[in-house]
Amino acid sequence: MNDSKNLILAIGLSALILFGWPYIQEALFPSPPAPPQVAQNTQGVQQPTAGGQTGAVTPGVDDGVPTGAADMAAPVLDSVTREQALEQAPRIAIETPRLTGSINLRGARVDDLTLKGYRQTIDEDSALIDLLEPSGSPKPYLVQFGWVPAEGLEVPNGDTLWTADGETLTPDTPVTLRWTNDAGVTFEQVFSIDRNYMVTVTQRLTNGTDTALAPQTFGRIFRSGVPKLENFYILHEGLIGVFDGVLEERDYDEMADKANGTERFTTTGGWMGITDKYWLVALVPDQANAVQATFRRTPRTAEGQYHVNFVNDPQSVAPGTSAETTGRFFAGAKETTLLDKYGEDLGITNFDLAVDFGWFYFLTKPIFYAIHWLHGILGNFGLAILALTVAIKLAFFPLANKSYKSMSKMKLLQPKIVEMRERLGDDKQKLQQEMMELYKKEKVNPLSGCLPILVQIPVFFALYKVLFVTIEMRHAPFYGWIEDLSAPDPLGLLTGFGLIDWQVPAWLILFNIGLWPIIMGFTMWFQQKLNPPPADPIQQRIFGLMPIFFTFILGGFPAGLVIYWAWNNSLSILQQYVIMRRMGVAIGGGRIEDSDKKSEESKPAETKADGKKDAAKKASGKKAEGKKAGGKKAAGKKAKGKKAEAEAPEPVTSEEVDTGDAASGDSTGGDGKADETKSS
Repeated sequence: MNDSKNLILAIGLSALILFGWPYIQEALFPSPPAPPQVAQNTQGVQQPTAGGQTGAVTPGVDDGVPTGAADMAAPVLDSVTREQALEQAPRIAIETPRLTGSINLRGARVDDLTLKGYRQTIDEDSALIDLLEPSGSPKPYLVQFGWVPAEGLEVPNGDTLWTADGETLTPDTPVTLRWTNDAGVTFEQVFSIDRNYMVTVTQRLTNGTDTALAPQTFGRIFRSGVPKLENFYILHEGLIGVFDGVLEERDYDEMADKANGTERFTTTGGWMGITDKYWLVALVPDQANAVQATFRRTPRTAEGQYHVNFVNDPQSVAPGTSAETTGRFFAGAKETTLLDKYGEDLGITNFDLAVDFGWFYFLTKPIFYAIHWLHGILGNFGLAILALTVAIKLAFFPLANKSYKSMSKMKLLQPKIVEMRERLGDDKQKLQQEMMELYKKEKVNPLSGCLPILVQIPVFFALYKVLFVTIEMRHAPFYGWIEDLSAPDPLGLLTGFGLIDWQVPAWLILFNIGLWPIIMGFTMWFQQKLNPPPADPIQQRIFGLMPIFFTFILGGFPAGLVIYWAWNNSLSILQQYVIMRRMGVAIGGGRIEDSDKKSEESKPAETKADGKKDAAKKASGKKAEGKKAGGKKAAGKKAKGKKAEAEAPEPVTSEEVDTGDAASGDSTGGDGKADETKSS
């Protein structure tokens, strides 16, 4: 009994932590107030933040990489719009089939990119996704290439105004930016872009002096503040890179714990950048060159400013000669097939790891490609998930078949187990011993039913990852009311399944479950009825609550995952039911004929009484028919006697006549009796 109480207590505490922690955290550890906003610093001088403190990094240089005053300035007023920030400097446009934006000629920053094919919501009129944000906006997010400052060499910095040889960067028209210093050294950056999300930057230095130079080129990503995060443990959002083939991931808050907020790497090839759930901005240095890479957080704002840099080794440039390096950056949606193509075509190491497929990468990625292939055939990701479920069922059919047969045998033994439980009462040890002996005698493995579940857990989790992290599932519709397979079922219980226009409070979201989670819960409950129940009554009650528990848990999961689970349960129910019927096992336990007999015996008393009355009526009818037949037989004998009397008449005495009259009361009856007696 104590074990049962402890189990119930453990489940209750787990549920409390799982669902109640966000509210407990907010009550006990409230978020700090937002820092006061100050005006933009445009002079390159640090302005004090709240409390008179200044940033720890000097504007103009970040770990050897030029930054520019606009990047390192304190945050600007939120009232500064994106359009106003874009007007603060001259620009050249970027226009491709999938991107639109501009390059800021002050500092040669790419700080304005919008994704054409993706919107904020499923509404066709919602705004497009703005990936990069301009300098001068509340939270700038940009990419920049340049040269590291060196003694005796004046290099362009974040405030340098470049000239361009074109007005628009397109896949067919590259653009060259140019700047020459006072010593006659010319710096050029040639930008070219493909039809997707990869930009190539060729950096060229022409030495117009009479001394040799040893310049170093760099690439950098700068992000001010932290974006809105999913904050889910299975998803990484923050700084990311592959260094010498090893994936490194750092959360935003994790960088604050690093010494000086900095972490350095040395790598040949690879890539580094900042990732969101669906979007990626990544630097891709020349895969043949060794580079020094840096992750860094600077405390200019309460949320921090984040830098991802790489620096190439120095190059020797003789007077009158030129030297160039080529680097790239990716800025766009994390489409798995596209990342794989870039990885193969450009030789980028493990570029597909930008999608957080997790520990089950070996399983998650093949499942993604299977769904992607089926989608190409069926035209709908929901149908692709259903088809994949059938394929997985077929793959595990022999294992599941064996398991269901074993569970059916256990179901067959259920009446014997019930008898044991009634006979042994609270002697659980003796009950367990006799049950194990029974299982051994009948060659039944009580754990066999767990095997298909254990095998399917990695598949379930891998599919969950695919639905949660891949952009291909984002805003992918199903049929009916499901318009986004990656989002929860929108028709909630508390809104009358869409009939009531009511904004459900955050603390009631858990109870606002949709139709598909309810369908899933029903299939789980029905499947549970087909399985043999636990021996312990307390455990039976706990297992009986599991469908309800999972219905509420999965209410906030992606609809595609809930549909998968409901469909998978339905296929399992069908398979298990067919096996049980073939083995003659009743749903309630025992054999089907025994169950039918028991059902017959348990009919209501009125039904039994009606049956007895019917039987009595039948018996009475038979008796009446017997009497009628007897009467007919007697009449026949009487007629026969009269016939015999007519043929051989005998004299009748007066005594016989008197006796007949006295006995019958009339002459007719007497004659009848006399005749009957004589005939007898």
